[in-house]
Amino acid sequence: MTPELHNSRFLKAVRREPVDTTPIWIMRQAGRYLPEYMAVRNKVTFLELCKTPELAAEVTLTAQRVLGVDAAILFADLLPILQPMGFDLEYAKGEGPVIHNPIRETSDLDRVRAVEDVNELSYVFDAVKLIRRDLPGDIPLLGFCGAPFTLASYAIEGGSSRHYENTKAMMYRDRGAWKSLMDCLVRSLVDYANAQVEAGVQAIQIFDSWAGCLSPSDYREYVMPHTKALVDGIQGAPVINFLTGNPSLLPLVKESGGDVIGIDWRIDLKDAWNIVGHDVAVQGNMDPVILFAEIEEIKKRARMVLDAAEGRPGHIFNLGHGVMPGLDPDHVKALVQFVHDEGV
Repeated sequence: MTPELHNSRFLKAVRREPVDTTPIWIMRQAGRYLPEYMAVRNKVTFLELCKTPELAAEVTLTAQRVLGVDAAILFADLLPILQPMGFDLEYAKGEGPVIHNPIRETSDLDRVRAVEDVNELSYVFDAVKLIRRDLPGDIPLLGFCGAPFTLASYAIEGGSSRHYENTKAMMYRDRGAWKSLMDCLVRSLVDYANAQVEAGVQAIQIFDSWAGCLSPSDYREYVMPHTKALVDGIQGAPVINFLTGNPSLLPLVKESGGDVIGIDWRIDLKDAWNIVGHDVAVQGNMDPVILFAEIEEIKKRARMVLDAAEGRPGHIFNLGHGVMPGLDPDHVKALVQFVHDEGV
């Protein structure tokens, strides 16, 4: 890593070192709210965009440049890793991702396999190389992957879910099958994340978008060992461990590991940092919906997050989840500028 990258605002915050001002990047910063993104997206399907390195690089680089954020995040998706594992994945128009052959019976696990050759996902690593080549020298590139529970839930439910009844039924009914699936996912995800690091990313974020549906006892028993195995398996780059939807799980997320703990908006940042401890950095945590408000209200709410961090080294400003479609891009730009002007 170059000295310029090592001393970047973002990576200094990851290491809990003092910075000139609070670093900020935004989940889903390359998204449908940006006209520059839509100009590319309207020409191809979502999966084609993910699998075309030149286009994935273009939208990644454009979002970082247009917004002025302190890190770029690879444009990709959580789910394509399931394809080489034996799942029939489609991004249906208006429905989001659909898996046409979900796991519903223990016997269905016979067709699930760990990714044998991570180069089946070479389009991701090719995009990383293109992005790293063209990013400013002081801007880190973040890679990411889904957490084992979130990917298992997609694989079992076949798409999004409100109650995760099929996932929980397998988890409770057949511990052996559940462990087999989670172990398979962890092996694949470790190889995938490490290949991103080798290709040129400076950090990895793990997204556990759905584990908030669990109680603390269920998370500890059925999920935490597998998330910890994933975190421990990622080598050569810091890890951001992000779970959304259930602040009561934060002590267990900390126990799962990570250099940075992502915080959603359902808890005050100060309280969350006290819970996970000041020996880790934190990332977050403004409610994404606030960006639909007037700019003065956005600044007021951003000020509240900055105040909650109390100037302590190790805070990375972010939303509590991804940018939503339909936003005015100027509101996002105003947030980035405000954090840079007012951050510690």
